[in-house]
Order: sequence, then C-alpha cells, then structure tokens
Amino acid sequence: MNARDSAPTLAQIVTTLRTARGIAHKRDIDAVVQVLDPAPAVRHQGHTLAVGDDCAAIPDGDGYLLFAIEGFINEFVEQQPWFAGYCGVMVNVSDIYAMGGRPVAVVDALWSRDGDAARPVLEGLAEGARVYGVPLVGGHSNRRNDREQLSVSIIGRARRLLTSFDARSGDHLVAVIDLRGRFQEPYAYWNASSGAPAERLRADLELLPAIAEDGLASAAKDISMAGVIGTALMLLECSGKGALIDLDAIPCPPGVDFQRWLTAFPSYGFLLSVSAPDLEQVLGRFAARGLSAASIGRIDDSRKLRLSMQGQTETFWDLAEEALIGCGPVRAGQGGM
Repeated sequence: MNARDSAPTLAQIVTTLRTARGIAHKRDIDAVVQVLDPAPAVRHQGHTLAVGDDCAAIPDGDGYLLFAIEGFINEFVEQQPWFAGYCGVMVNVSDIYAMGGRPVAVVDALWSRDGDAARPVLEGLAEGARVYGVPLVGGHSNRRNDREQLSVSIIGRARRLLTSFDARSGDHLVAVIDLRGRFQEPYAYWNASSGAPAERLRADLELLPAIAEDGLASAAKDISMAGVIGTALMLLECSGKGALIDLDAIPCPPGVDFQRWLTAFPSYGFLLSVSAPDLEQVLGRFAARGLSAASIGRIDDSRKLRLSMQGQTETFWDLAEEALIGCGPVRAGQGGM
C-alpha cells in the first residue's frame, strides 16, 4: 500500500500536528528565551546571527565558529543507550552541516550508574565519531548517578552561512530526506544512518556546505523532532515569513504511515530556501546522491503556515498571533521578546 492511500483528512493532520510531542517541546523554547533575554540579532556579511538557529554562529576570521549542543530524553537513553550515544554525534553533526559548516570536534557530558551501565552509551558515541569522522576530544562524567543522562556538544566552522533567519519570499521551500532507512522502533526516529557506509554519509552531508559556498540557498534548517512541518514553522518564524506547503509533495518512503511520517525525525533531513533559478541545480545535486528532494511549497510574507492536500487548504499556524519558539520578529500587539 502506498504511504498516502490511507492518509487522514487535512483537518485531522492539522489537529494532530499541533498537539504532537515534538512541537510541544519546541514550544518550551519560547519560555526559556523570554527569561534569558538573549543578545539581539545582528547582521554580518549579509547573514542574520541570532539565538534560535541550529547553531550559535560567531564571526571568526574569514568565516564563522559554530557551536551547538543536544540533550537527550532520559527514557530514550535508558531504552536505547547505544543509539542514544550514536545520535549524540549524528544530530550535532547535522546541526553544523545545516548551517553550511563542517564539524571540528565533539565533547560529551554523561552521568550514569556505577559499573558498566555507561558502556553502551560510550560505545555508541565512539561509533558515531568514527562514522562521521569527528573526534571526541573530551567531556565530563559522573558514575554515581541514579540513571544515565547524556548531552553532547559540538564545534564546527563555516566559510559561508546558511541560517534560519534569511529565508526569502518567493523562494521554493525544498525538503531533502534520505529515505533509505527504517524507524528506530518504537520511536518516530527515521534511521538512515547506522549501518550505512561512512563514506556515503559524509559525502551526502558535504552537499550542504557546498550549496552554501556556491550561493545556491539563502536559508536552511535541520529537520528536527518537530518533523517537517514543525521545522518549517521554526524556519518561517525566525525569518518572519509564511508559506504554503503541499503535503502531497513531501518525500515519503513507500509503506510508511503518512501522519507518522510528518512527525518523524529523519537522520538526514533538511529544509532549504532556494530561488527559482537555482532550484533545478539544487534538486539535481541531491538526486545524484540518491537523496529524495522536492520543492514542497513557496515562501511568502504572510507569516502564516498553510498546508494543502488533495486540493484543500488549512491554516496550520499564524505566527503574527502565536509564537512557537519565540525567536522571530516581535508578535503583533506586543512590545518585545
């Protein structure tokens, strides 16, 4: 059966996505941003540098130093310790590449129980570092905790940035996903990484900084736990834009439940803002490596994310009325963030 044959209605999809766990977690960012009162956004060499991106981008010489961190849900670390360790490298590497950079090194913080409880997490970290060619250069450990808890941080460098704040009206919103994977059950994690050839994974990721350096995209974002739609919403919020997304155009593996797919976190998945003249070249670069890429919509000035499917259209989110992560332009009727 085709993944879309038994798809729910558009109204049902909108309701499900708005209450999805991944989007709920992104809502938490708004409260944190309001308390921390981060530094204001700045423009640097045509790029917007601001809190809310996949990485912090710090001007450094002829490029940018990129800095990111990921923490992992205790339940995930407990139930899939090896894969959690592996993801500690994988997801951080994706954040660096999403911004047009290349990873330099990672460090970890791992708290665990005594004995061998931490071993599978550490083995997963080591394998992730090997596969992605990123050295694990240090960290912090505590083997006297009551459970395993993991966070991993990364630094990288970019010559030319792809940010979440520079999407342009009129651009195509391109989604690229590696469909050559499987769900890491019982989670909605689409694993197209572990077990795949390391050389292929690295070369696939290298497409992102190449696109950045060739000026073929104005913005990009790593598809996160918020799924394709939630990630698009974050990109649009940061850029102060809106979009109409055609759900029928989103790349989807055959046989996968479409509504689950919309909430999935793919091990290789990115959204890019691409101008019409550059679209064919960008799609061709991904296709040449066996990656599924498509224009799934157009970016506009509405600040509304609308979804269409089989000829019907629904407004999913109005960013002028309701923030998601609180890192975009000031909301209508409010003073500041």
